[in-house]
Amino acid sequence: MDETDKRLVAALRHDARASLSDLAARLGLSRATVRSRITRLRENGDIIGFTVVLREDTLADPVRGLMMIGIEGRGTDRILRQLRGMAEVRQVWSTNGRWDVIVEIGTETLEAFDAVLSAIRRFDGVTASETSLLLSTRKTG
Repeated sequence: MDETDKRLVAALRHDARASLSDLAARLGLSRATVRSRITRLRENGDIIGFTVVLREDTLADPVRGLMMIGIEGRGTDRILRQLRGMAEVRQVWSTNGRWDVIVEIGTETLEAFDAVLSAIRRFDGVTASETSLLLSTRKTG
């Protein structure tokens, strides 16, 4: 992705429903250029889809957080299966560095959030964890 593609993606993140004409005007490009760049980004797999975020999506999980997990040995696949089976787990990412997995958790209450953390910490093979509550969303770009 070049700098223009990055600007286009940032504009789409701000408003994925913006018309090609609006995007072109905002970026100082022709409508045809915007259309061809979006097509290329989709065909290359850089853009894999568009989504809608509803207010109720954020209200459904008033308590949200990210849990970083360290896993010992070869238990990653088993732990990933266990995490995917938990209703409170929204997303799971594998990472490099200090933590092996990052998990997004969403619950109705702090007590429920704490119970999920405790359950995950008891998984066989989890050696360490660190959790950060998500306090507010600030959109950039």
